[in-house]
Amino acid sequence: MSRTFSIQTFQRIPVSIETAWEFFSNPANLQEITPSHLGFQIISKYHGDQMYPGQIIEYKVRPLFNIPLYWMTEITHVEAGRFFVDEQRYGPYRMWHHQHHFKAIEGGVEMTDIVHYKLPLGFLGNWAHALFVQQQLRSIFDYRFECVEKRFGSLK
Repeated sequence: MSRTFSIQTFQRIPVSIETAWEFFSNPANLQEITPSHLGFQIISKYHGDQMYPGQIIEYKVRPLFNIPLYWMTEITHVEAGRFFVDEQRYGPYRMWHHQHHFKAIEGGVEMTDIVHYKLPLGFLGNWAHALFVQQQLRSIFDYRFECVEKRFGSLK
């Protein structure tokens, strides 16, 4: 049986909650903060410009050996200016649940990402996680941290 894994990241940026929400709730901006070697593309045509519950977003991504994979997520929960949740409906994970939280703090916004995920293939998925998936996810979130800091600055 495959395990459920999780990752949590924090970032503080010197912008208003409105500015942070406007950027991160627009699906088109996801490509800007995803490493180019993943070949990430939004392929859905009717996903809209702002997050809403029930929204379906389709992607193509090349996480391994440049092999294209189809990924579909649904935005399941949205509380404007506070959080949204995306869940995989079809794609490379057995389960993917990604929470995006925003909290106004002195001088800016603290963003928290919490992801719970499972890989397919039972013990082989657990082995793949230890071998490369965990590191790949960590590097994606590290890249996002750098991109956000370059775009908005940092708040120490």
